Amino acid sequence: MSQSAIVSKVWSFANVLRDDGVGYGDYLEQITYLLFLKMADELTKPPYGKVINFPRLKDVEGNEISDGDVCNWETLSSKRGAELEAFYGQMLRTLATEPGMLGQIFVKSQNKIQDPSKLLKVINMIDEQEWSLLDADVKGDIYEGLLEKNAEDTKSGAGQYFTPRPLIRAMVACLRPEPMKTIIDPACGTGGFFLSAYDFIVREHQLDREEKKFLKNDTFHGNEIVANTRRLCLMNMFLHNIGEIDGEPSISPNDALISDDGSRYDYVLANPPFGKKSSMTSTNELGEQVKQELTYNRQDFWASTSNKQLNFLQHIRTLLKTNGKAAVVLPDNVLFEGGAGETVRKQLLQSTDLHTILRLPTGIFYAHGVKANVLFFDNKPAARDPWTKEVWIYDYRTNIHHTLKKRPLKLEDLQRFIDCYAPTNRAARKEEPEGRWKKFTYEDIVARDKTNLDIFWLRDESLTDLENLPEPDVLAEEIIESLEAALEGFRSVVGELEE
Repeated sequence: MSQSAIVSKVWSFANVLRDDGVGYGDYLEQITYLLFLKMADELTKPPYGKVINFPRLKDVEGNEISDGDVCNWETLSSKRGAELEAFYGQMLRTLATEPGMLGQIFVKSQNKIQDPSKLLKVINMIDEQEWSLLDADVKGDIYEGLLEKNAEDTKSGAGQYFTPRPLIRAMVACLRPEPMKTIIDPACGTGGFFLSAYDFIVREHQLDREEKKFLKNDTFHGNEIVANTRRLCLMNMFLHNIGEIDGEPSISPNDALISDDGSRYDYVLANPPFGKKSSMTSTNELGEQVKQELTYNRQDFWASTSNKQLNFLQHIRTLLKTNGKAAVVLPDNVLFEGGAGETVRKQLLQSTDLHTILRLPTGIFYAHGVKANVLFFDNKPAARDPWTKEVWIYDYRTNIHHTLKKRPLKLEDLQRFIDCYAPTNRAARKEEPEGRWKKFTYEDIVARDKTNLDIFWLRDESLTDLENLPEPDVLAEEIIESLEAALEGFRSVVGELEE
């Protein structure tokens, strides 16, 4: 069966189950469970012959039942009707208690397909294909397609875990990660940065055996606190040939901001979660749900704040080796906010070489109303003088119009920025004083109020040239974006007032 035929078939089942109230997110989870079991089954057979010890069904106390069914694909695919539904639910609960990758894939798993006949159809669809024989690109494309479709489903909220892939590829093209080096994403979502970096390293280098092994097992590290999202990330990586099916997962379920574990990395690629405040919800004595702001008091942080993005920015700087490099997506408020924001910006300019900022347009993220930038900086050893000498800014926002459906962001849209960035020789950069690419000296920036990095210089043509307005649908999308951003701001204010 061709790749396009497999993709079409997978989608057709998504739509069938959707009619039964099973959303893309739930369908994606079930596909993940079943695909993992099927591929594990294939790997235990010739020519692979891998030994994978799947447990027997466990009782409520977590002990294996001596005569219980083995929790593997062979047993599952032999069941029918009510027996299938009952076994599938028990199997998911059993596998969730296993150690390593197996337990992480199935943690908090539930059967969301309540109709046994439709569950069997999905099982049969997966059973028809020898997945281990498929090229990693094909398997990856199928799964990435499912992830993107899930991100488009605005009701699920999954869009916040899905960074536009063209933006990720552009960031990786600028950073140019090398073999035998480590990469971390402390808020890794579904693993988009890992996959793009993996593809870049394989494409740009002739890897020897040791380098291939390191790339597969030791290059990538991350954190993802949402169990469902971490599961999707692990499966996405595994389908792209990263990690072992019976190995220890490299994605931690812990909150990355809680503490510094001392590990340092060569590269950080990240898009920390949207939302300004860090908080946790608890129940008070009256049984009411209340939110409490989280402020991380860490000695390695320059400022204590509940601003989630400022905390991630400080944490990312901590994660870097002395000469490590970072590319991070951050919202506009990080560039201009006073108080802790000003402190963090000044320290970032002092202790790292913050050499590049890419201003992003609205309309490229699945979460509405997001105005963001990519900050590129290199860590440096302690020094008396500031390491940042000049900051180059590429304005890909002013007079740029993107929408998710009719004019989505493509890699070629960012090619001019990549060329200006000059990844292989930053010393060769040339300014475009009248264009989108301009540099500002350290002295220029610290002279600005609150060391404001929210710098723009191009004229907004929509304010002066009424003859050249965007198409009505694009204009409507931009109005929606602006309204969503305003609403989010009001919600934040209301939330703080209530607290």
